[in-house]
Amino acid sequence: MNPISKLIHKFIQPPYIDKWTSVHMAAGAFICKSAMWLGCSSFQAVMWVLVIGLAWEVMEWFIEDGWSHYGSLDNYIKNTASDLVVETGLAIWMVI
Repeated sequence: MNPISKLIHKFIQPPYIDKWTSVHMAAGAFICKSAMWLGCSSFQAVMWVLVIGLAWEVMEWFIEDGWSHYGSLDNYIKNTASDLVVETGLAIWMVI
């Protein structure tokens, strides 16, 4: 297996990617496009996605009683980082 395939294989599995990853991507795309329709610049639209994504993750922390739902703090951090990267990354891709 080549190095790129190994890297992709490592990150395309739990705890990085889970059943909610596609929801985060769809929400990021919706927020970005809505912000642009409302007259925000490309930078502002991406920042809205990031800010709302961060607020969502903070809300998840309180609703799900911290990291216990994920099995370990390490899994929680990986999942949260993955969620923020995919939604913000998609928003950046949309405005480029």
